[in-house]
Amino acid sequence: MVDVAAAGLVLTGEDKEIVDMVHDFVMKEVRPKAAEHDISGELDWDAYNKAFEMGLICADLPAEYGGQGLSNVTAAWIREELMYGDAGFGLTCGTNNLGIKPVLLAGTEEQKKWCVDILTSDRPGRDPRWPQKRSGFAAFALTEPDAGSDAGACKTLAQKVLDGDGSVKEYILNGRKCFITNACYADFMCVVASVDRSLGYKGLTMFLVDAHLPGVSIGKHEDKMGIRQSATCDVIFEDVHIPASALIGKEGEGFKIAMKTLEQGRAGVGSGCVGIMKAAKDVCVKYVQERVSMGKPIYKNQAIGFKIADMEIAIETSRAIGMKVAALLDAGDPSAATLGPIAKCYCSDALNHVVTEAVQILGGYGYMRDYPVEKLMRDAKIFQIFEGTNEIQRVVISGNVIRANRIK
Repeated sequence: MVDVAAAGLVLTGEDKEIVDMVHDFVMKEVRPKAAEHDISGELDWDAYNKAFEMGLICADLPAEYGGQGLSNVTAAWIREELMYGDAGFGLTCGTNNLGIKPVLLAGTEEQKKWCVDILTSDRPGRDPRWPQKRSGFAAFALTEPDAGSDAGACKTLAQKVLDGDGSVKEYILNGRKCFITNACYADFMCVVASVDRSLGYKGLTMFLVDAHLPGVSIGKHEDKMGIRQSATCDVIFEDVHIPASALIGKEGEGFKIAMKTLEQGRAGVGSGCVGIMKAAKDVCVKYVQERVSMGKPIYKNQAIGFKIADMEIAIETSRAIGMKVAALLDAGDPSAATLGPIAKCYCSDALNHVVTEAVQILGGYGYMRDYPVEKLMRDAKIFQIFEGTNEIQRVVISGNVIRANRIK
């Protein structure tokens, strides 16, 4: 077992310099325009392209493939800072990590090199849909209209086409995915499809799909409650011909690869929640010192002071559990898989409590767009829903507890 008692909670040396640089970038380039882009629902391309130039997109890609090779712990600190700036912006940056993760976990060397080249090379003007776009984008396409928590109900079908010698020549992809982050920008997607629907989970297979292929189309940009800088769309596959080399891993391994992908992403969910909690707390700490009621600043009222204290408790405990998951991932410790759902549940529940209390502290002002806490409240809710709802996480957690403590 790895000692993670203090893992990641104190940054030193080069890692601290990187995170400090990200903080400065967020304060200068992201936060000042967050409200503007929340209203427009459009990505801040200027800030995103600067993040790309700084190497913040897929910062934890392995060095051997052209990434910075940062640890999961350092990457978690970076996500905390990006989410502090704007949750939608941070998610747009982070989803590229999610989109390439199945390839890094189970792909071939050729697949890895192709994907990393797209994400890390400067590609201005190569996507006519988005002239502002400098870098490549990735997406992870799992969810469907009738297959959210129940991935086994996946209806997207990959029909095999055999060559003359009986080997697989290609697959023909048909189906629809929904709520896919970065779909409208994506240059490639890791897509879960069934090679045989009668097999349920055992038929699910992961494919690397060039998003520019004929037959791939993108639905409307969803008008969401929060995380509005993050683009969320349907993806429609109509007779999309993909080569046999697009297979990631083996047929029937799609569910396993998808779950492993989500497991490794949950440290990022926790650190993202901490960033948003910090943003809410900072607004409140300033407000309670400036707001005077009954002749004194309202922080001197115990009811308000306790709310501030509870925010700080939520931030520190959430950071501790999120960093522990990140440290376990860095150490290759299998217990990261069982702690990840706990971190996702705990941090997102804590986040939603913190932002609700932030609105309460500001009272009527908190309900107005003139103050940022109503935005943070809208941003927060999705963290209890995506990457496996908290109800599903509790099913997983309880199952893990029973299996580990089975009565013999």
